[in-house]
Amino acid sequence: MSAKAEILIVEDEPEIAELIEFHAQREGMRPRICHSGKLALEAIRRQAPDLVVLDLMLPDMGGLEVCRRLKQADETRGISIVMVTAKGEESDIVAGLELGADDYVTKPFSPRVLMARLKGVLRRNTEEAPHEEGDRMLLLGGALVIDADRHETLVEGKKVDLTLTEFGILQYLAGRKGFVRTRDQIISSVHGKHTVLSTRTVDVHVTALRRKLLHLAECVETVRGVGYRFAESQTDET
Repeated sequence: MSAKAEILIVEDEPEIAELIEFHAQREGMRPRICHSGKLALEAIRRQAPDLVVLDLMLPDMGGLEVCRRLKQADETRGISIVMVTAKGEESDIVAGLELGADDYVTKPFSPRVLMARLKGVLRRNTEEAPHEEGDRMLLLGGALVIDADRHETLVEGKKVDLTLTEFGILQYLAGRKGFVRTRDQIISSVHGKHTVLSTRTVDVHVTALRRKLLHLAECVETVRGVGYRFAESQTDET
């Protein structure tokens, strides 16, 4: 992670915004604050940050709409987004992740945990995941293609837009078809061994991933009390 990463904090509660700003500065980041969605979009157009810390409950424009607009525009699609919200219901979180947000933290939150999440997202953006040349998996009789070189996922020949975390989970499980992996193992593989994340985060990402896989969603199986696996009987890897 760059020690000078630029962070835009979009939060309408001054105390929370200043708390995040203080801890981001301590971690060597360069934070800015916007108190509304419209002001945030204007600020991003003037100077794009490396990462946006985005509250969902904003006075003028909801955080989900801000996220949608950023991910729809070519010039801002690559900006990382971490949602910070009091709305902890799964439907709200999944909606944000499906729009392209990289991670989320629910209020009240630990500043230490939030900083770990931010650094984890920034690290994934700057460190290319190692893979062999031509690392391409054909699964489900070719209906599902995972191309690590191009960082693409195809369902029935059509590209599916996955977040970095969703792609990492799918690639990790598909590369070990039939073998159960715990949530902690998945977190360690996708985010790194020292990342502090709730295992609940994996469940939310898997829910979003399944929705994007459409009729192929059942290939990611839940093993109750343990974790997840990619269905062995349905795969055909080359």
